[in-house]
Formats: sequence, C-alpha cells, structure tokens
Amino acid sequence: MNETFAADFIRPALGLTLAVRCGRLLEKTIFVALLLLIVLAAVAYGGSDPWWKSVFTCLIFGVGAFAAIELALSKRPSVINLRLLLPILVLIAFALVQTIPSPRSNGASLGISYRLWNAISADPYETKLFALHLTGLALFAGLLFRYAATESRLSLLIYVIIGTAVASALFGLLRATMQHNASFWLPFQTDQGYGQFVNRNHFAYLMEMGFGLLLGLIASGRVQRDKVLIYLGALVPIWMALVLSNSRGGILAMLVQLMATLLLFPLVVPAQQSDEGKTGRWIRSRSMRLVMVFSLVIMVAGGVLWVGGDRLVERIEATRGEIIESEQLRQGVTRIQIWQATLRMIEANPIAGVGMGGYWVAIPTFHEASGGMTPQQAHNDYLEILASGGIVGLAIVVWLAVMVLQQARLNLRARERFIRTTCFAALVAIVGVAVHSLVDFGLHRMANAMVFTALIVIVTSNVSTEKSRQSKDA
Repeated sequence: MNETFAADFIRPALGLTLAVRCGRLLEKTIFVALLLLIVLAAVAYGGSDPWWKSVFTCLIFGVGAFAAIELALSKRPSVINLRLLLPILVLIAFALVQTIPSPRSNGASLGISYRLWNAISADPYETKLFALHLTGLALFAGLLFRYAATESRLSLLIYVIIGTAVASALFGLLRATMQHNASFWLPFQTDQGYGQFVNRNHFAYLMEMGFGLLLGLIASGRVQRDKVLIYLGALVPIWMALVLSNSRGGILAMLVQLMATLLLFPLVVPAQQSDEGKTGRWIRSRSMRLVMVFSLVIMVAGGVLWVGGDRLVERIEATRGEIIESEQLRQGVTRIQIWQATLRMIEANPIAGVGMGGYWVAIPTFHEASGGMTPQQAHNDYLEILASGGIVGLAIVVWLAVMVLQQARLNLRARERFIRTTCFAALVAIVGVAVHSLVDFGLHRMANAMVFTALIVIVTSNVSTEKSRQSKDA
C-alpha cells in the first residue's frame, strides 16, 4: 500500500522534472536556431532573392512552432514586448486591408460576367507577401525578446551580429584581392555586388550595423582595456570593406555614426563615471566634442579617399549626375528622377498609398522616361513607405519609431551599465541604417532586415543582468 502511494506520488514529480528539462533544452535550442538564422541569411547572398526571403520566413515560423511547445512545457512567464510589437501587427493588418477587393469590382460585357480586382494595392499578391514576411520578422522579434532576455544571451546575440559582419567583410576583402574569375565561388554574383551580396549598397548596410555596434561598445566603455585592441582589430576590416565597396550611402552613414557617437556618448557615460579632473570635464565639454567631431570627420574622410582610391573618387563625382537632372538621361533611373516620380505617385494616392509591395506595379504610370528601365524601388525607404502606405502607413511606422525611441530613452538612463551600453551601441548602428535608407533600400534584403530587427530588440530589451538576478534571489 505504501509502495503504491509512493509510486503514485513520485511519477508526477518525475514527469514534471522531465518536462521542465525538455523545456530548458528546447529553450536553448531555439535561441541557437535564431542565431543560426542570422548567419545563414547573410551567407545566402543576404537573402536577396524573393524565394530566399520566403525560405527564411518559413524557417522563422518553424522555430515559432517549437517555441509554442516550449511555452507549454515551461513555467517561465513570457517575455514579449507587446507594446512594441503592436504597431507592427497593425501595419500587417493594414497591408491585408489593402488587398481587399472593392464591392464594385464585378462587371459584365456581351452577356459575360467577370470579376475585376479593384483593391487599394496595385499588386495584391506582393502585398500579401509583404504581410507574410513582416509577420515573420515580428515573430522573430518576439522570439528574441523571450529567448535573449538575459545579459549573457543578449551579449551572444551582439557578438553573432559583429562576427557575421566581420566574416562578410573579410570575404569581401578576399574577393577584392584574390578574385580571378567572374563568380569566385558565387555562381549568381554580379559585378555590382561586394562580398556575398549581389548589391554593394546592401552589403554596406550589414557593415554599418556591425561598425555601429563595435563603435558604440568601444565609446561607451563597455569593452575592457585589455580587449580594446581585439575590438579595434574587428573594426578595421569592416571599415576597409565598407570603403572598398564604394557605397556612397554607406560611407555617408559611417561618417554620421562617428558624429553621433561623439556627440551622444555623455548620455551613456554619466559624469560621475568619467574622470573627475579638469581633463575629464574638458573632454566632455560641448565645444571640445565639436572640435573632436570635426577633426575625426576630416581624418576619416581623408582615410576613406586614400583607401578607396580612384574608383571611389569616380563614384563620388557621379553623385552630381544623380542629383542634377539631365535632359540627356531619358532612362529615368537617376535617383532624382525616381524620387520625382515617387512624389507624383504620393500626390495621386495620399491616404492609403498603392499597396505595400505594390510600388513596382504603380510607378510606370508616373515615371516619365523612355521605358527602357523601370525602377523597382524608390531608392528611399521613407518615400517608398509614404508611396506604398500613404499617410496611414507612414503614421503606423512613425508610431513604431516613437515606441522604440521612448524605450531607448529609458534604457539609456537605466542603472545597469550593461543595458545602457548595449542600447547605445545598437542605437549607433540604427543611426547608420536610418541615414543610408535615405538613398537606398537595403532593408528589403532578409539578412539586413533580420539584423535590424535584432538591433531594435537590443535597444528596447530590459534584460535581467547578473546583479539584478542576485538581488532578486537574496
């Protein structure tokens, strides 16, 4: 009798222990899978092709299915920033609304009835794909919020992003110096690419994000003195690859990142943690920071021209031709011509736009050119958001940006130094992307979109540090 009672008591306990152990093992596996997705997306040409984007979106959903199992097994409360994810979910819903056909889309001719697709979106199929991919990125962010919610895991996430950027930079430099054939192990590569990316400008996005993280960590004092040289050693190949890629938008973004770091680092390094002497106060003064910014920009610009050489000078000189409209260029593919066409499209569809992902279908109506080449993107993400989503879509994106900045402001004032420094480093990286997006569309590539999503998670995460866990346990 006693043995039966003991067996009935022990079996549920053993079952519970087994479930908890399986949940913990699954939790670690899911986190590793999320990190691998970032690396694999960068390897696969940055996820440039539409089918690559779909593959990685499906993989994210697959990881999400295992996360649902882990949630059922684990008793740990969910750590998901729903306040931040809400604008993204609203944008997904808005995109789906853009695909709803009009009630008056039916017609008849010669006694034959037919149905027209008369939706807001110029390309409902692409708009649905946009909603699907954005749902995957939202799920990716939610999974990172839950499974990268500790100091050690968030640090590992940062190191994976930096490591991916460094590896891509080294591969790009290797290609630039040792390539003797057209592909160099990349059968689908073109002359416009750099590293493993098909487009040099999209490669520059990944470099900016890695560069910003390293620069922010070094400037905020997060890096120990005996490891500074290691971080600087990682910074050098990223800087060289960014310059040699000849991406003008990338170089401009890098210069802005340098200025932002010098001007904003007092936010993350309080006065009481810096030198208390006259030298410390002098360095922290506004006038001295401006002098340092000006001097650093001059030195970096000189180094950029020196390393980039004649090819970079030619690319910079070509900028004038893309900004000043020429009657001889009837292809209409300069940025100023594309932006003018986009503005006309915005004026014609101001409220709800032409559909998220429907830009390429709607732009020919407003593109005054020979028709030999039709732009597929606006080469300005802000204009494209306004053209695709109208005022409604732009308002949702601004809502998301405000949510991110509000949480970043709180994290920059946090007591825990880890939260302040990682938030600052991710902000520097985001600044580079924000500047480069004025002239390019690198976030349309899955690898860059996933890394950018991870940066937003880093900026807004309220991770549990070692000290806070010890205080809770006490």
